[in-house]
Amino acid sequence: MSSDNTPNILVFDVNETLLDINTLAPLFERVFDKQTVLREWFAQLVLYSQTMTLSGLYTSFSELGVGALRMVAYIHQVTLSDSDIAELKARMSSMPAHPDAVPALTRLRKAGFRLVTLTNSPSSASPTPLEKAALSHFFEHHFSVETVSKFKPAPETYQMVADALTVDTSDLCLVACHLWDNIGAQAAGCYSAFLTRPHNAMLPATNVPKPNFMAADLIALADQIIGKKSV
Repeated sequence: MSSDNTPNILVFDVNETLLDINTLAPLFERVFDKQTVLREWFAQLVLYSQTMTLSGLYTSFSELGVGALRMVAYIHQVTLSDSDIAELKARMSSMPAHPDAVPALTRLRKAGFRLVTLTNSPSSASPTPLEKAALSHFFEHHFSVETVSKFKPAPETYQMVADALTVDTSDLCLVACHLWDNIGAQAAGCYSAFLTRPHNAMLPATNVPKPNFMAADLIALADQIIGKKSV
């Protein structure tokens, strides 16, 4: 831990935190006649990724994503085509960066923070989704949960990053727009920075830890983190 008690290593979630999953919306609008099914699909994907981990099982996030789409289609009594599946895969591999990502990452790197990513998605051949979004060069390392065959928020996922960087989890601060990810990171001993993008919010319930940092956009969140470091 640094002398000012602020972690120098920021661990970024990727999907929705850095990359905009709303680019998938046209697929859901076309197939289901309403974009809101995108959020239903994503919730099912997260739910069943965590269920697999709690059950001691593992299937890649990409494969679960396709399976979740088939499940939601069955629930809505919609017939999927092979081209629908191909479009989902193509869109998931080429999501654009949120507009606040580049300026925030630029500020953080200029301030001297070490930046890495940790994603539920499996590793992929170049060009990777982060390379396509022109964000990859900001990070010194990219971690995938496939290494431990467990999805976030399993403690092993955050510990994997700490072990690879030869630091303690208390030297890490997770930056994510999903509260469940922040809760898991804090339970594993990390600091957390919660990005309250649309469709994400605090959970007002007993024993839910409060993030160390919280803001509605990545630039404001970066400024908070930098400000704490300079104290």
